[in-house]
Amino acid sequence: ALAVGDQFIRSGMYKNVLVIGAEVFSRLLDFTDRGTCVLFGDGAGAVVLSASDSPGILATAMHADGRYRHILAVPSFLNAGALQGQAFLQMDGPAVFKLAVNVLEKIAQEVLQASQLNQTDIDWLIPHQANIRIMQGSAKKLGIPLANVVVTVDQHGNTSAASIPLALDTAVRDGRIKAGHHLLLEGVGGGFTWAAAIVRM
Repeated sequence: ALAVGDQFIRSGMYKNVLVIGAEVFSRLLDFTDRGTCVLFGDGAGAVVLSASDSPGILATAMHADGRYRHILAVPSFLNAGALQGQAFLQMDGPAVFKLAVNVLEKIAQEVLQASQLNQTDIDWLIPHQANIRIMQGSAKKLGIPLANVVVTVDQHGNTSAASIPLALDTAVRDGRIKAGHHLLLEGVGGGFTWAAAIVRM
């Protein structure tokens, strides 16, 4: 959504774009599956993108690979208005961890190269708040100190699409993020998808 909003502004079609990330995982969780349901939370967050003479979104990248759809998905579908298949989130945690750390490091390098920045230019890593081990693994591969990783998963769990805007809001409100800072945003999603952006505040 951030990448699409950025392109709408760059094209001149719009001057302001509202980007919203929201999840209601409580509707998708099997509460008898304690290995999954305790990890996720409901949440919503938003940012407003506005046209400016100095670019704020320096680079974005997005990827998807359906070969890994079985490790993180809700395998149900609608058929003539009726729900077919398993309606709850299914996740292979170890497989997600292994793939996520690998693809997040690669996509981070992709946006760093596109923005002509180095890891040392990044002030804050704001990852999808999937779990602390994935975040620590990503930071370690990129050489970003853990002190420069915004972590909020301990406050509201994995809110998926809402987790990056919620973490961004937390770090802006508490004063960690200041004008001129470079932020690396990165996340993974079901299906299997992954994306990253570099933003100058």
